Amino acid sequence: MSQRCDVCGKEPHFGNKVARLGRNAQRRRVFGRSARMFRPNIQPVKAVVDGRPVKLKVCTACLKAGKVQRRTT
Repeated sequence: MSQRCDVCGKEPHFGNKVARLGRNAQRRRVFGRSARMFRPNIQPVKAVVDGRPVKLKVCTACLKAGKVQRRTT
């Protein structure tokens, strides 16, 4: 299943996980960085497109914003 929203095109982004000392340490410092992924929350939805019911993969941000008209059964 591809991690891409059919409405807005949101897809995974890459970044770093930063390991730091805690609050109560004598000196705050960064110990290391390692790669990680930020994945969008993709949900399968039955929606109405051009008057026809279609299965779409939509991120929850688009669902919450009302960009997709869900099909009611």
